[in-house]
Amino acid sequence: MTGIKFKHSLLCTTQGGIYLETNYRIAYDKGWDDLKQKTPEDIASTMDVTYLSDKQQFIVPYLNENYIADCIKQTIHKEADGTVPGIGAAILILHYLTFFQTETALVNKWVSLKEIPNGGMLFYPAFHKESIVGLIKAFGHQPSLLLECAKQIGGQPARFGDASAVFKVFPKIPLCVVIWEGDEEIAANATVLFDPSIEHLLHIESVIGLGGYLANKLIKLAAPETRRGHEIW
Repeated sequence: MTGIKFKHSLLCTTQGGIYLETNYRIAYDKGWDDLKQKTPEDIASTMDVTYLSDKQQFIVPYLNENYIADCIKQTIHKEADGTVPGIGAAILILHYLTFFQTETALVNKWVSLKEIPNGGMLFYPAFHKESIVGLIKAFGHQPSLLLECAKQIGGQPARFGDASAVFKVFPKIPLCVVIWEGDEEIAANATVLFDPSIEHLLHIESVIGLGGYLANKLIKLAAPETRRGHEIW
């Protein structure tokens, strides 16, 4: 398995709590194995992260927070308070550190998931159902709320739609969320946009996971009492 599956159904609940199914654990363990195959200094320079050679730790900026990837303990935690991210977020961090093959620059244009090669078009219907619909429900009739929520996680206002914001999710990966307001005659709409360079930085399933992570984060900020599925992020 090279990427994370986009379905929350990979988690199951029992009387004993929430258990991760095999696919997530395989992806997580493989991420650490892949990390061992790369030169830390190459990762740091190529992906714009910091490597502390004395501690064998990477400091990875991830949506307005720094995370520590400890190569000795094979653990990931938030630098500020030690919080451990959900398994999905941890896998995305590992994939960001390991998937790249060569130095890649931003193209500085925006495209939808459907335009990302190697499966974007195929996965788009599921992405729309799991993430875009939630954005429409949360912000489609109150687009200004997007800007309020975006500000809390480092988003900067953009000039698309009725409200939009750009997020530096990883140092080399920006995402843009756009909302079009609906009324009695026109349905509200939303989208998540990517820089085309992302195809060289993440596997397509991780591209989808990253877009879903950002959407889910914004939706929860808009309605913090609402929990969407299990906490894998």
